[in-house]
Amino acid sequence: MPVYIRLSLKLRIMFRKIVLPFLVISAVSMAFITDQNINKNTATGFAVVELFTSEGCSSCPPADALLASIENENQNKPLYLLAYHVDYWDRLGWKDAFSSAKFSARQYQYANWLNLKTVYTPQVVVNGSQEFVGSESAIMHESIATELAKPTSNLLEVSLNKTDKTGLSLNYKTNQKTDDYFIVVALIEAKAITKVLRGENKGRTLSHVQIVNQFESIALKGKMNGLVTIQPEKGKPLPAELIAFLQDNKTGKITAAARLNLP
Repeated sequence: MPVYIRLSLKLRIMFRKIVLPFLVISAVSMAFITDQNINKNTATGFAVVELFTSEGCSSCPPADALLASIENENQNKPLYLLAYHVDYWDRLGWKDAFSSAKFSARQYQYANWLNLKTVYTPQVVVNGSQEFVGSESAIMHESIATELAKPTSNLLEVSLNKTDKTGLSLNYKTNQKTDDYFIVVALIEAKAITKVLRGENKGRTLSHVQIVNQFESIALKGKMNGLVTIQPEKGKPLPAELIAFLQDNKTGKITAAARLNLP
């Protein structure tokens, strides 16, 4: 019996000196690994919000105002706002000075991607995969919050190569595959105010933000870095901001975005 007790005491001492430290180290290591995984899972996402609007549409001013509110609420977040003024309202009494047939064509392209029977204003598309009425505040806020909270590992970096009267050259770099992808580059005018003289909004003074003056879609053909050139349209000054994003040409899904301030 005494021998058994002495052995038990020795084993207890050995356990405290050797086994316990090992368990403590293991617990610390596991905690470190868990923290690392949590950090990876909490990576934030981004939201590209495209509004299709028109000064000739009486339902559009609330959507324009909502976009301005969203901009003010989300300063310094990876949120990219673009307002395209479509041209199919121009024949109904008031020609929108910011409108373009190219913007209308982009909206029709979304109708194809999202299997919609028609287009309408105001319409919002978020990250190329969800659409809804552009004045729906609750849906807008929920959609943006959902996209910002999604983890993403896709990156897009853009930098200015040169800019002059003949054009704008942009360097881009991404870590994702770009087969069947386009880089969409939009030149943005920050703000504008228009007094509407005719049409559905006759007599109203309308405020706009994040107006797309011009955009170009360039096929990347598998290239993960390179140089793209934008030729500014005649009569339009080079805006102060540029938004670029990667878009799947088959589905319309947007997978990465970036912003660049222009000199």
